[in-house]
Amino acid sequence: MTPNRIIAASAAALAAAVLVLVPVLAAAPAAAQDRGTVDPKPLPPLAHPDDPKTPAKALFGRKATPSSMEARSIGFYSKGCLAGGIALPVNGPAWQVMRLSRNRNWGHPNLVAMLERLAVDARKVGWPGLLVGDLSQPRGGPMLTGHASHQVGLDADIWLTPMPDRELTRREREEMSATMVVARDRKDVDPAVWTPGHVAVIRTAAKRPEVERIFVNAAIKKALCRDPGADRGWLNKVRPYWGHDYHFHIRIVCPAGDGGSKPQPPVPAGDGS
Repeated sequence: MTPNRIIAASAAALAAAVLVLVPVLAAAPAAAQDRGTVDPKPLPPLAHPDDPKTPAKALFGRKATPSSMEARSIGFYSKGCLAGGIALPVNGPAWQVMRLSRNRNWGHPNLVAMLERLAVDARKVGWPGLLVGDLSQPRGGPMLTGHASHQVGLDADIWLTPMPDRELTRREREEMSATMVVARDRKDVDPAVWTPGHVAVIRTAAKRPEVERIFVNAAIKKALCRDPGADRGWLNKVRPYWGHDYHFHIRIVCPAGDGGSKPQPPVPAGDGS
């Protein structure tokens, strides 16, 4: 199946799908602790890729490159695809991409640009740099493992682990674990791990105008609400969601003038505390 046929077929399916209530963040996020491999092997070819019964995730999961099309997010965050995606470079002045074997560092240009700016801004508030987890696959779409969202190139996971002051090796990027910041009783953050830097990087992300929502564990939301001082407006974007105890999930708004992506309803008023 050609790239254009995959995008066209997905868009047709999504036109019907958006008429149905779609969960905001269905299914479990991919665990930051799931290891990658330093020697990834390509998936075997499908025997009948044009069979309508072939799952979309089997098609999208086998595409190693983006489509040569104008950048466009198509559908909803958890039911869609991505045209003209670009890759976040695996190394930047204030970020490093993790789990390279997943090939999930692709996104809409708006997302990639936001992450590059956020990484630099986070350093200004005391966070040493971003360890970036999954964005999307080269053409978005459903994944063979992990996320139900991250399908339209507008979602990204940021590890709650400060970036080291050196370039990580390939093996470290595939095998090291993200930092668990939630206490064992799940009622609060772990005071031995949680720092003002964690608050600062999440606050910096939430204050970006293009950021629509940030998902964190409820214990992290509790900690954020406890000590923000008079500046509480940014907490409105930070939404508690199960999991998300090793990373926080950034979701940006649908691109202006795109017309192909479906936004979420606005967040309720208040700071969510």
